[in-house]
Amino acid sequence: MRIVIAGGHGQIALRLERLLSAGGHEVAGIIRKPEQAEDLRGAGAEPVVLDLESASVEMVAAVLQGADAAVFAAGAGPGSGAERKDTVDRGAAVLFADAAERAGVRRHIVVSSMGADPHHEGDGVFDVYQRAKGEADAYVSSRTGLDWTILRPGMLTDDAGKGEVRLAAHTGRGPIPRDDVAAVLAELLETPATAGLTLELVSGSVPVAVAVRDVAGN
Repeated sequence: MRIVIAGGHGQIALRLERLLSAGGHEVAGIIRKPEQAEDLRGAGAEPVVLDLESASVEMVAAVLQGADAAVFAAGAGPGSGAERKDTVDRGAAVLFADAAERAGVRRHIVVSSMGADPHHEGDGVFDVYQRAKGEADAYVSSRTGLDWTILRPGMLTDDAGKGEVRLAAHTGRGPIPRDDVAAVLAELLETPATAGLTLELVSGSVPVAVAVRDVAGN
């Protein structure tokens, strides 16, 4: 498969790129800064420099042309203010979904956040983030031209992945290594029957492939 990842230099995205390229897939990662390109090449991905905060739908669709799947893993990141939570975590996600539809790329996976909710209350930056992610998820899930899956990990850690998770519509809160998030994303890409599902993910006791197969009903 050819897979295009938005937010290609993110910690989860780089892990996913390594997994996918090792599995024989063709991977492209969209990045904002040219100096990040070498890291993507090291992960086996083709770097595409494009700022999703200023790009048009046509520009993003051109990058997605010919892809088999798209993964939105971009984020404003820690330390960013409320404005960028809206322009990246909501706006870029909406743009990427629109571009995927325009390019005819049906398989669409979003890395969201546990607790994402368009009606989340509060005035803090994290509250804005949860609303932005929730609004983006609601938009993506409304698109009839996409076979979408929304993944909502718990608290991300840099612990070594164990390859064992809990994946369900509702898991309850808990930590999850970024390694294991990437492994689940790779498995979701191989499992089209997970389309239409919004899933929470935390560490658990079920091997990744089995967990994904279980939620797919296989």
